[in-house]
Amino acid sequence: MTRMLKKALESILTDKESEQLVSAFDQIGDIIIVRIPESLIPKKKIIGNALLEQVKTAKSVFYQSSPVEGDFRTRNLEIITGDKKTETEYKENGCRFIVDVEKAFFSPRLSTERERISNLVNDGDVIVNMFGGVGMFSLLAAKKKSCTVYNIDINPIASRLCEENIKINKLKGRVISLNGDSSKIIQDKLQEKADRVLMLLPERSDEFLDVAISSLKKNGVIHYYSHIHAEKKQDAPKLSEEHFLNINNIKSKIISSRIVRPVGQRFYQTVVDVEVQKS
Repeated sequence: MTRMLKKALESILTDKESEQLVSAFDQIGDIIIVRIPESLIPKKKIIGNALLEQVKTAKSVFYQSSPVEGDFRTRNLEIITGDKKTETEYKENGCRFIVDVEKAFFSPRLSTERERISNLVNDGDVIVNMFGGVGMFSLLAAKKKSCTVYNIDINPIASRLCEENIKINKLKGRVISLNGDSSKIIQDKLQEKADRVLMLLPERSDEFLDVAISSLKKNGVIHYYSHIHAEKKQDAPKLSEEHFLNINNIKSKIISSRIVRPVGQRFYQTVVDVEVQKS
């Protein structure tokens, strides 16, 4: 795919420009989303047409004109060419998902982490997914193991799509979609219910750590995601462990830590898997 796209773009872009572009596009179902450097904006229509011609399974190309932002974790998209619809079907590890690439958070770049988490889950686990979006992590875990997952999201569109995805994948009763603020929902309904908590809001995890801990039973596991600055890539996991230990006094044991993905120059999304002992 990469070689084919570079060949398609070689007549309109330099090698350096082509490299930047190919590493900055995602295909989600039949939709391509591309992040275009400012210098290439005048060529976006040509770029979009070239992508659509080469990726035969795609029906549209969108330019991402803003980062993911706000409580609903959405982004602005501008159609370059093809169909204007932003809803599509995405398949991953035996599950089908309806996603809206503009109105609800979704990233295909977390597929490896989703599979890792689903492999860690045990039969019988109760899981609280505090920022669950359309249900990707939750449904993949419930598909693989006999567990119960509470998928919380403040975005009503994400919660509606999660409910659709529960039906599509025949996981009613195994995944429960809850719409609202995760702190309030946990305080009202999920105190000391969970064996495992997912904190998939890396830019704000510190704010929600206390409520995440409150949702755990006496002992449980938190998957704590954060954005870490590291001069050397290999230092990022250790720095994320130190950060976690510095922001709380709860008795805990680090199980593992890893880089999930780079998110900027010398910035990394990391995850620390932590066993928490409340008593």
